Amino acid sequence: MSDAISIQNLNVWFGEHHDLFQAVKNASLTVATGASFGLVGESGSGKSTILRALTGLAPQWEGQMSINGTDLTHKRDKQFYKTVQMVFQDPYASLHPRQSVDQVLSETLHLHGFKDIDNRVNKLLLDVGLGPAFRFRYPHQLSGGQRQRIAIARALAAEPKILLLDEPTSALDVSVQAEILNLLCDLRAEHGLTYLMVSHDLAVVAHMCERAAVMRNGEIVEIIEVADMRAGKTTHDYTAQLLHASANRVA
Repeated sequence: MSDAISIQNLNVWFGEHHDLFQAVKNASLTVATGASFGLVGESGSGKSTILRALTGLAPQWEGQMSINGTDLTHKRDKQFYKTVQMVFQDPYASLHPRQSVDQVLSETLHLHGFKDIDNRVNKLLLDVGLGPAFRFRYPHQLSGGQRQRIAIARALAAEPKILLLDEPTSALDVSVQAEILNLLCDLRAEHGLTYLMVSHDLAVVAHMCERAAVMRNGEIVEIIEVADMRAGKTTHDYTAQLLHASANRVA
């Protein structure tokens, strides 16, 4: 079986001419089908840029990226978005303030060619732990955690096999973060999903993932098994620093 995600020698740039900035430098990683893989590092290390390159939101790249053995070009087709969906960091910014939950989910289902939309909307809401009572609410009527659940439901609407998670809990209260992480764990098991997850928080990655790539200044400095991370076994000083900084939360 091929890997769900393969990235080899990826370089990503932003800007142009004199303002050209290389955000990712020669990054390589693979994520096995059904696995959960973390990208960790401080802000600006290039973590989210890898997700943006995968989804086509960072068009200036070279290298090789493939999904389920199919190489990606610089254009993403409809089939790509049926297979791969992304959950963004800020659920308030990613939901249209004047669209009800029903509109958000119904339009997404329609876009992907599904019928029986009424039942599918209700099922999506149940899948993310909300239920039909939330169907006709608007984003401003929802808590941060509820908004993120709707964002996850929208990502699941296409019935993807791969979810890209960009700091999915960092904008939420600490008390709600664990609920959303546990929901994501449950959904992965239930739907057989593959996760590529960005986080600056090693405790989150230790909870969610089996392996992680540690990034610094656009480069992957180490790929580590989470079991080794928990045991403090690292091969790079920077990973050791990150572990030390969050030692009381990763164990």
